[in-house]
Amino acid sequence: MRILLVLLFLFLTAMTGRYVLEEVKKPPRAENGLMRIAAKPLVLDSGRPERTRLGDLHFLGAWELTGPDRSFGGLSSLHILPDGRIRALNDTATMFTFPQPGVPGMGEVKWLPIIRKRTGGWLPNSTDSESMAVDPRTGAIWAGFEMTQMICRYPPDLSRVEECRTWPEMKGWTETSSIESLARLSDGRFLVIAEGAHGYGEGRDVLLFAGDPAAADAIPPILMRYIPPSGYDPTDAVQIGEDKLLVLNRRATIYEGFTAILTLVDIGHMAPGVTLPGKQVARLAPPVLADNFEGLTLERGPDGQRILWIVSDDNHLFFQRTLLLKFALPEEF
Repeated sequence: MRILLVLLFLFLTAMTGRYVLEEVKKPPRAENGLMRIAAKPLVLDSGRPERTRLGDLHFLGAWELTGPDRSFGGLSSLHILPDGRIRALNDTATMFTFPQPGVPGMGEVKWLPIIRKRTGGWLPNSTDSESMAVDPRTGAIWAGFEMTQMICRYPPDLSRVEECRTWPEMKGWTETSSIESLARLSDGRFLVIAEGAHGYGEGRDVLLFAGDPAAADAIPPILMRYIPPSGYDPTDAVQIGEDKLLVLNRRATIYEGFTAILTLVDIGHMAPGVTLPGKQVARLAPPVLADNFEGLTLERGPDGQRILWIVSDDNHLFFQRTLLLKFALPEEF
């Protein structure tokens, strides 16, 4: 993924004649406290501003999010709090909590306490937090860290690290494309889908944990595989029904830039060695809004309607944006 980003950056630099060294430096980390986050409304399709359908999804809104400086961005995972506020975890272990677009109020910034562990790779002591899951009953938060292949659990206020685990089943996963998807199922089980760890055949490794994957007494997971669309990598997943999982898949190419595909996966018969194919339900590609989409979450509206939120990771690069999209799921899903 990082190689593709570099290629895209060099391509766009050649096209525009720009080379801004500051843009490729490591972004500053936001300070704990309040932050004003702006949301600029966008249309789904620049060629058809009236468009409200994307595959099987009904479009409800889209926004470009910006903060006061370069410390905002890099958002990799999402969650909607019971009071409606949005929580977004970025890749520097920073949690941004802010009102939904159109609702007044300030955003909040809080760092996650982390257990540093040398990776032995080219980014030692990395804090590359790429995924998040939340227990809706207790508010407990789990974060997945690439580079260190670690899953950690936090209390709702993020005041401390409660427990962390690494698993031998992830030992061979690529450091920069591993725990990209972390989903807590309604029955308390957890699914981890590797972004770039190719399982046997054409699949990606999927680990199913019977319970808390950060707990010291957790039993080893079972191994399955997920088949993403050809050329795409899974970047997040969320359960949308008892036996249904929605998976976000992302691709970056020189010709199309960033595109994404949402797939619907049947998880009703999970067992060791099972293959989980996905059925495409929507594609995000120009002229539809497209960027480096990495985060996915589900919200229940007041009338029980299922609302899907998607966010993009701008990698703190000048040619990318932090996009927030909102869709309604069809009843038949």
